[in-house]
Amino acid sequence: MSAAQALKLAESKNLDLVKFAPQAKPPVCKIVDYGKYRFEQAKREKENKKNQRIVEIKEIRLSLNIDTHDFNTKAGHAKRFLEEGNKVKVSIRFRGREMAHPEIGLKSMEKFAQALEEFGTVEKPAKLEGRQMLMFLASKAKPANS
Repeated sequence: MSAAQALKLAESKNLDLVKFAPQAKPPVCKIVDYGKYRFEQAKREKENKKNQRIVEIKEIRLSLNIDTHDFNTKAGHAKRFLEEGNKVKVSIRFRGREMAHPEIGLKSMEKFAQALEEFGTVEKPAKLEGRQMLMFLASKAKPANS
């Protein structure tokens, strides 16, 4: 029907004529109570936002000559982050002459990834960027209800 007819019909029913797909040929319109429609739409958006999970990136910093206990502690923290459904950024900063031995840092990164392989997967493998080596781990498990 024509826009004028639809508008008259909407006014006779004390409702609004709302265009849902104005780019379509012909445009798609509905006769609804616009205030109620906006309220329902806001309610739906709020519900969707509530069910959404924001994934954070947590950082763990290792050093080149890290001891076993410190390594295990940091792996425990990373495990907790992965279980919460977050991503983990593992970094090693090379200082001074440490830059001459990036292979030691690579071994540490591989060992760290191996220690956490049941909780997360390597999203980005270890890569040297300037004086820092970075690796990203993503969670395997479903995040806990939050």
